[in-house]
Amino acid sequence: MVRAEDATDHDEIASVVSGAFGSPNEAQLVAAIRASSNYVPSWSLVATVDHRVVGHVMVSYVILRDGASEHCVPCLSPLSVEPDHQARGIGSALVHAAAAVVDAAGEPLIVLEGSPWYYSRFGFEYAVPLGITIKLPDWAPAEAAQVLRLSRYDPAIRGELVYPQAFDVVTD
Repeated sequence: MVRAEDATDHDEIASVVSGAFGSPNEAQLVAAIRASSNYVPSWSLVATVDHRVVGHVMVSYVILRDGASEHCVPCLSPLSVEPDHQARGIGSALVHAAAAVVDAAGEPLIVLEGSPWYYSRFGFEYAVPLGITIKLPDWAPAEAAQVLRLSRYDPAIRGELVYPQAFDVVTD
């Protein structure tokens, strides 16, 4: 079952995220986003099996800066599935559900850094041809900068992604 997270899920989410990434940094990212003004509670979803959290996805706001203009846009990060439950469709269910709630909120797109192989199955595409750039780590392929165009997509929304301070825990 996929549903919005609630405060009673926070410890389980931290455990799932840490386990999925093999590091506490991404769980700290989730907590930092949750404590920021970029957090949208209804866009932070959990997947449960037998009433236990086994997956989590968070979508929050980031900035696209295009010269002097800025746009707040949704960013999917992170997506986590407990290692024992991976490859069972849980991550896919979370991405589909997150895209649906963000689209229903009237947002034009979702950006992310991630595997082009994995995220392309959901309609994510290389962001650069759409005028969106994301500074990636040296080890990431350029195509890891991705965007999902939603129902209200506007090609005028372009620029360079600027992460909020909450993301510093994974970039330091």
